[in-house]
Amino acid sequence: MKKNLIIALALCCMMAVSCDFVRRIAGRPTSADIEQIRQERALEQERLHQARLDSMKQVRQQMEDSLAALEAYLLDSLVQSKGAAHDPSSLGGVQGEKPKGKYCVVVGAFRNRDNATRKQKACEEAGYEVTLVYFRNGLTAVTLCPSDSLPETVERLHALRAKGICPPDGWILLND
Repeated sequence: MKKNLIIALALCCMMAVSCDFVRRIAGRPTSADIEQIRQERALEQERLHQARLDSMKQVRQQMEDSLAALEAYLLDSLVQSKGAAHDPSSLGGVQGEKPKGKYCVVVGAFRNRDNATRKQKACEEAGYEVTLVYFRNGLTAVTLCPSDSLPETVERLHALRAKGICPPDGWILLND
């Protein structure tokens, strides 16, 4: 009976003693130590993730700055090459509805609206969507290929010149 009592008492002691006690005796980390390590790893992962996000934001800002600089360079180049880009305010401003897109190719600007209408019909017959823009100074511009991308508009200007739809003095309207 003493033997059974000792065995039962030993079993109770073993059940009452936690795993942390056994781990501590064995020199292993306790559950509190493991939880602390887990939290430190999670914080480190969060810091790394935030650093990646910050790096991506910085690269994005650099790309936006580069694109803005490229656009300014293209505009400057266009202005310097035979005045190929115009701001509507330099022509007295737009009267009525503005064309779609930030930029569009002007294939002709006429004082006589009948001439503008003839050019419009010729461009429509060639398969282009045409918008007439009326300026306060009396000019009527025939515009094609509206776009929000300046490099794309410059490409279209050159393509229209190559097809003979746009005369050599055609230009890009900056529609801000």
